[in-house]
Amino acid sequence: MISDVHFPRINGVSTSIQTFRRDLMRLGHESTLIAPRYPQGIADAGDEILRVRSYQVPRDPEDRMMRRSDIRRLLPELRARNFDVVHIQTPFLAHYAGLELARELGLPTVESYHTYFEEYLHHYVPLLPRGLMRFLARRFTCAQCNQVDHLIAPSRAMRDALLAYQVRTPVTIIPTGLQTDRFEPGDGAAFRERFGIDVARPVLVHVGRIAHEKNIDFLLRMMGPLREQIAEVLLVVAGEGPALAHCRRLAAELGLQNHTLFVGYLDRQRELLDCYRAGDAFVFASRTETQGLVLLEAMAQGVPIISTMHMGTIDILGAGRGCVVVEEEEERSFADATASLLRDSARRIQLGRAAQAYAATWSAQEMALRLADLYQATLADHSRAPLAPAWRQS
Repeated sequence: MISDVHFPRINGVSTSIQTFRRDLMRLGHESTLIAPRYPQGIADAGDEILRVRSYQVPRDPEDRMMRRSDIRRLLPELRARNFDVVHIQTPFLAHYAGLELARELGLPTVESYHTYFEEYLHHYVPLLPRGLMRFLARRFTCAQCNQVDHLIAPSRAMRDALLAYQVRTPVTIIPTGLQTDRFEPGDGAAFRERFGIDVARPVLVHVGRIAHEKNIDFLLRMMGPLREQIAEVLLVVAGEGPALAHCRRLAAELGLQNHTLFVGYLDRQRELLDCYRAGDAFVFASRTETQGLVLLEAMAQGVPIISTMHMGTIDILGAGRGCVVVEEEEERSFADATASLLRDSARRIQLGRAAQAYAATWSAQEMALRLADLYQATLADHSRAPLAPAWRQS
């Protein structure tokens, strides 16, 4: 595998890679990950990660750009390991370096499409027309996707988007599954005590990268009409990202200083589970999720979901799954649905139990089995192919 991001950079891609690799190993499959080296460092002992020197991406303090020359220097070591497939996880330098490695090693390529660029790129290049950015994002995506042997989409909506772009490469849906440790009960009372939150105070939780495309602005504006009905409500926002300063300013402008709590990154092993469990409900309004793994993690903790439904979340949200779906992205409608649930403890318990039961069907081991089968089928197709794809003949 090769990726432009991995831990200690915390996001959905890092989580997906770690989850699949752990369960592939449990199934008896070996994997090696090529990923950036970060300034803060991280212990990778025994985890088969080849860290590559990297430098900071301009205007982006979170992400790193790997040195292409250092990746090439890995070729002798990689040849000696007799790999079967190259799995590309991100569409930046890792995509092109992964293609080069596959060509040199004579291996097929699989790529996971994690990010719905069409709906978020304009946030980062605001000077260009939104329609133009969507067009460029589609062209970029289509060009890259047609360079690999097989694509993995984490949801039906993402697969359908790729097909609408006229991507010719076969696409298989394999979501990221949940590890069993996500079901270990968090300590919501300890989280509330740590942050000075009264045990009786109504608490909403949102977890994820704090970025413009996550639509956290909507949740903050929704707090106004919600406070008219539930005066003491508190919104806890866990995570960091490029929109953190903006969200803090917006919360202050809306007079939410005593009704929002930004807690930053939390340790996934314990702190994050405690945070989920501290909530009376988990709120979500992202328009660009290719899966929505945080929804499943909240469900695994028995926390009911209140959410709009876009893209990958469509595969998760629905009747009998422990959630309240707000059909229209309108602040007062979302606030009314939230207030109704916060007032009804019996319904919250019922939805929480349904959510946990539904989350249990998203087994990480089952998803890893499907990925291993895909690797095998891609390798078999590659072995039967009389000629390499055109991109490999240059």
